[in-house]
Amino acid sequence: MLDLVQLRSFVMVAQTRSFTLSAERLGLGQSTVSQHLQRLERGLGRRLIDRDTHAVRLTADGEALLPHARQLLALERQASAQFDTFAPRGPFRLGISEDLVSGQLPGLLEDFIADYPSVDLQLSVALSKTLAEMQDRGELDLVMAKRRIGERRGDAILREPLVWLAGDPEAMLAKPALPLIVFPPPSLTRLLLMEALERSGMPWRIVCSCQSLSGLTAAARAGMGVLVQPRSLAPAGLREIAPPLLPALEDVEFVLVTARSADHATVSAFSRKVRERFGKGFAGIAPAEAGRKDEIF
Repeated sequence: MLDLVQLRSFVMVAQTRSFTLSAERLGLGQSTVSQHLQRLERGLGRRLIDRDTHAVRLTADGEALLPHARQLLALERQASAQFDTFAPRGPFRLGISEDLVSGQLPGLLEDFIADYPSVDLQLSVALSKTLAEMQDRGELDLVMAKRRIGERRGDAILREPLVWLAGDPEAMLAKPALPLIVFPPPSLTRLLLMEALERSGMPWRIVCSCQSLSGLTAAARAGMGVLVQPRSLAPAGLREIAPPLLPALEDVEFVLVTARSADHATVSAFSRKVRERFGKGFAGIAPAEAGRKDEIF
């Protein structure tokens, strides 16, 4: 019979690709997580994890077990939530910054809904300033977005550097005016990159503007121009251009902003999920999902 405690450790290791990070998120010792995996492997008679000094990887049997393990754990959570009088339920209006729609957001939402099946999620994706305006109008319970360093709105999750990215950095730097791929106003990223270029006196022109990060990414991969994103969320296929070739950019903070009228139980439950995944940084996004991003010095 499969042990749910062992499966929980297995799924966390599969998600983080790290025994250390898994132990931190589960509130266990690293040796305990290792023991869970060893007992699970012995019980199944299959090797599930390969690890060396450089990486932790699932074997073919581990990949085969993973969806079943997630399903069993989700059923456990749903059964517990069904009989939990204080479990979050009802509508939950969540706003997410456009920067965060890729990476680990699908897994975050999947975990949250699996844990709290009585919650009706209403998701809005937009620029950070637009989300703030929606929340001020009473349209959102919780916003996960960016803010400029020094601003006070929201509860900071982590701080990230903004970086310049291009599919072919050398070609972009050779142009007489730096071609820019940007979000439209009121994008914070757009504002910060414009300020940096104005301070440097470097000539530039906007070659593509789009509300969607997927659209901007497609333009950058096509070689149209230079894109700015938080480093750990940089899309695959783009390379970083480091100062002094282009001016240094400010860091940004990712924050959670709660509306006063929001249901405390639901907001607390989602915030806890966010901190479990992002509290140590966007671990797992850059190497596993975003691809290789070489720096150009």
